[in-house]
Formats: sequence, C-alpha cells, structure tokens
Amino acid sequence: MQELNEKSWQEIRENLLSDQGALVDLKDGPGGVGEFQFEYQGGQLDEPPHTEMRGPVCAVSFWLSTEYLETHGPVHVRDLALALADPLPFNSGLPGVSREIRRWCFRYPGLDIIDLGPLSAELGTQVRGAFWLTFLGQPVLGKLGGPAGVRNRLNSSDIAVQAMDGDRAILTLGDSPTAGDTEQGGLPSHRELARILEPWLHQERVAFRDFTQEETRRWERRWLD
Repeated sequence: MQELNEKSWQEIRENLLSDQGALVDLKDGPGGVGEFQFEYQGGQLDEPPHTEMRGPVCAVSFWLSTEYLETHGPVHVRDLALALADPLPFNSGLPGVSREIRRWCFRYPGLDIIDLGPLSAELGTQVRGAFWLTFLGQPVLGKLGGPAGVRNRLNSSDIAVQAMDGDRAILTLGDSPTAGDTEQGGLPSHRELARILEPWLHQERVAFRDFTQEETRRWERRWLD
C-alpha cells in the first residue's frame, strides 16, 4: 500500500479516465479492513475478451464498516449509495473468502461473498443476487417490465421499488441491512426477490476460496432452494 498525496490522486484520476482500463484499490488504512474501501476493476472493453472470460465488465465496489452504518444510520447509507450510483452506468445489478466466513455464511445468508477481480470477467449483464439495496438496469429491468413491472411481481410490503434516471431502479429490502439468521426465520423478502431474478442470476464458474464447488452452488442458490 502507498500513501495518497496530490500526485497519486492525479495519477488515479488519469487511470480511471483512461480508455486502457484501470485497477484501483483504495483503503483508509494500510492494515486490515478499515472504515472505507474502494475497489475498481476496469478493462478495455472495445477489445475482444480473453477466451476464458464469459462476460467482462468494468466493476466497482464501495465498502463501509458496520460502525459507520451504526453511527450514521441506514437512511444515510442508502442516500450515499444512491449518490454514488447516480452517475454510473450499469447493465443489471451492482454491490477473498476466508474460512471464518465459510463457517458462518450459511446461517447468515444476508452476508455477501465477492471477489471483484474474477467477477468483473464473468458477470456480463447478469445479476449477483438479492440484497438490501439491489440496483437494476437494462436489459434485466426491461425484461421485468420496468419498475412498475417489478412492483406488480412483488407481494412483500417490505420491498420498496424506486425508479432512477436512465432506465434504472433501486430495490430496498427493509429498513436496514441485516445478515439474517436461518435459525430465526431467514429473510423472506430476499427470497421473494431472488425468485423473480432467478433467470438472470450469475453463477460462479470457479468455486470460492475455501469452498467446494458444491458449497459455492449451495451459497448461490441459498434464496431459491
């Protein structure tokens, strides 16, 4: 890790704006997981993808700590996510697995498991899953009949659908993010949304680290089976 200064900020900006693509990893501290993190995997999309890539995209991930959520509240975090998403183009849905995560994830299905590098080479216009904030764009949103079509397919009153400019929408599942607990009933609104999105859900080609292929499939279908 290198400390950011005026020169390095300028270099990062130039890399992000370059048509050659960029790989950027920013953290608020050099060790461990801090309060903020930004990760970007960009590629030169006007060139044919490598043969092992099924659906390369430019992918971005924004990380906040649970302490930030507890301090500022879910409404602030949702507003921040909307502000970050507003200028971004996206085609469907937005946003290292350790043994510790593997131990707990099947009990708490609201957790997210993501490795942005491989994902950016595979996602294409598919959707990663159902999350507290689920962003949808074209073509998936159009195939669902737009925001109005999504509302008509939903029964749960806990899922709010809000249209965004540019044929996009954000779906909010409940008042705040939660990991859920299968021993306490799980997350029924996530399950309902996942069933609607099932035809477009992304399936990892390679198993997560410390997971078998069977466990990876089980995790991906946790809302469906």
